[in-house]
Amino acid sequence: MGKLKFGLIGCGRIAQRHAEHISNVGELKAVCDIDLRKAQLLGEKYKANIYSDIDELLEHEKDIDVISICTPNGLHAEHTIKSLKAGFHVLCEKPMAISVLDAGKMIDAAEKANKRLFIVKQNRFNPPVAAVKNLIDNNKLGRIYSVHLSCFWNRNFEYYTNSDWKGTKELDGGTLFTQFSHFIDLLFYLIGDVQEVYSFNENFTHKDIIEFEDTGVAILKFYNGALGTVNYTVNSYKKNMEGSITIFGEKGTVKIGGQYLNELEYQNIEGVKIEGLPEGNPPNNYGQYVGSMSNHSEVYKNVVNVLENGGIIATNGFEGLKTVEIIDKIYRSAAKLNGKS
Repeated sequence: MGKLKFGLIGCGRIAQRHAEHISNVGELKAVCDIDLRKAQLLGEKYKANIYSDIDELLEHEKDIDVISICTPNGLHAEHTIKSLKAGFHVLCEKPMAISVLDAGKMIDAAEKANKRLFIVKQNRFNPPVAAVKNLIDNNKLGRIYSVHLSCFWNRNFEYYTNSDWKGTKELDGGTLFTQFSHFIDLLFYLIGDVQEVYSFNENFTHKDIIEFEDTGVAILKFYNGALGTVNYTVNSYKKNMEGSITIFGEKGTVKIGGQYLNELEYQNIEGVKIEGLPEGNPPNNYGQYVGSMSNHSEVYKNVVNVLENGGIIATNGFEGLKTVEIIDKIYRSAAKLNGKS
C-alpha cells in the first residue's frame, strides 16, 4: 500500500498542526473551509486541492483514505457522518461532539459504513500519562480510592472575540468541551466510567463574552467505587497555571502536573519508581495563548499503524463518546443545582 492520502476539513489553527503531521506520514490531497482564503493558504502550502464546500470535496476526491475533521466542535458530528457515509475513514478532533446523541450517531455511521473512526486525544501519549496508565493496568497502585483533576488556565476576552464560534453554545459547547475534554478523557482512561456527578459552575468574568461558564467544580463517583473531584477555570490570572491529575491508591500516590499534564510531580508507590521518562512534546503555541500538548505526531502514526498494519486504535469512537457523556453529566448536574433546568 502506498502513502495514505488525507483530506482536511476546516483550515483554522489546529488544522496547521494536522497538515504538518499528515505531510510526515502521508499526502495531504485536499483541504476545505467555508472561508476560501483559509483553504487557499493551506492548500497552496501543501499543494493540495482546494474546496470551500465539503460535499464537493467528498464527491470529487475518491482516492482519499482518511478525512481529518478540524471544524468547530458543533460541526464535528455533521462533517464526520457525511465523510463516513461517503466511504472514508475519519479522524475527528476533540471533542468528538457536543451532545451524547450526536456522538452515538457518529459511531453508528462508522459501523454502517464499515470504516474506522479515530478521535484525537493526544494527552494519552504524554510520557507520564502513559507510565501511570501502565502502573494502573498492572495493578501497581492497587485499588484506586480517589482522583483529583485540576485545570487552571487563562482565556482572555480576545481569545473569544477574535473567533466567530468560540464562546457560543451552538458551536463551542462549553469550557469542558473546548479547553478540558482531554483532561476529562484521562479520568475515563485512567480510572473508569463515571456513575454519578454533583456539579456547580459560574461565569464570573466573561459574562458578555461567552454563553456558558468560565469556572466549575464537580464531585464524581465512579462505577468502580472511586471518588473524584474536578476543579476548572479559564480565569487563572493572565496565564495558564496548571493542568494536573492526582491519584490516591491502595499501594501508592502519584501526581501528573505541569501546565499540560506533562510532568511527573509526585510519586510514592510500593516497590515501584517511575524513572527515565522521555521528554514530552511542547504544547501547542497559538501566540496569545497556549493549548494542550502537541502529540498529533503520535495520533497520525497510530492512524497509519491501524490502517496499514492492523494496529490497535489509540482512541476509538466509544472512548470519545464516554468523554462526551461525562461532560454531559457534569453540565446537567450544574444546570439542575444552579436552578436552570
